[in-house]
Parts: sequence; structure tokens; C-alpha cells
Amino acid sequence: MMKKMLLIPLLFCCKVGWCQQDSSTVKFLNPPSVATPRGYSQAAVIDLGTARMVIISGQVAFDKQGQLVGAGDFSAQAEQVFSNIKGIVESAGGTMDDLVRIGIYLTDMSKTPLLRTARDKFINTKNPPTSILVQVNKLFRDDVLLEVEATAVIPKK
Repeated sequence: MMKKMLLIPLLFCCKVGWCQQDSSTVKFLNPPSVATPRGYSQAAVIDLGTARMVIISGQVAFDKQGQLVGAGDFSAQAEQVFSNIKGIVESAGGTMDDLVRIGIYLTDMSKTPLLRTARDKFINTKNPPTSILVQVNKLFRDDVLLEVEATAVIPKK
């Protein structure tokens, strides 16, 4: 009985480890429309069978050369962030209508109206994605004013 109990967790671990290594299940994406990061991927594309889930790393206002867009200008940074998300979603074969979740981290909650103005130029406002908005004390650089992560589910055609 004890051997069977030990075998179940071992099989589970092997299956989980195998799924993460299977290149047909998860593909990592670094499209040319956004800067290539160091030490992580811009997105993970997961095959769900009838659709692909795209989990997008936090995006900041960097252009494709890795230069900050809109230093000190929250609206310009927000537009660049959503433009980056759009480029990643499109490179995975989807549109911004496929977004199902966004997570927004900003350093100044008083900028929320500016955030919404920029966001609403990119998302489906009739069927908006789920969302979280969090104020943080600081992001990884003082001149970066917001970071947005996203998830899309793109139906296969």
C-alpha cells in the first residue's frame, strides 16, 4: 500500500515535468515588435486544444529597441504599454478582443483617468477583459510609471 501511495506523487511530478518540457504544449514568444528581454520571455503561448492561451509578461513603455517612450508622460507611457500588448497578441495570431485579463500596476493612482483613456483605445470596451489595478510604491526603474500584464485566449481557426 505504501509503495502505491509513493508512486502516485511520483507519476504526477513526472507528468507535470513532461508537460512543461513538451514544446507542442507551451511555446515562448519574443516578437520583433517589442524589445527582447533578458532572462525571460515576453509571452508564453499554451495550446488548449480549441484555443491558445497567451500569457503576456508585464509590459512597460519600452519601444522595440528597449528605449523608454514618454519619460515623465503617463499618457504616452500607457499608450506604448498597450501598443506592446497589442503587438504581442497579434504576433500570436489574435486581436485585442481576445484579451481576457489585464493586471495593471501604477505608481500614482491619481493617473487612473489617463490610464483608462489610453486603455480604452485598445480594448473592447463593450466586453472588457477582467482586470486588477494596483498602486505600487515603485517599479523597477524610477522613470517607469506603469506596468501591465495580460492574458489572451485566441480561438483556433
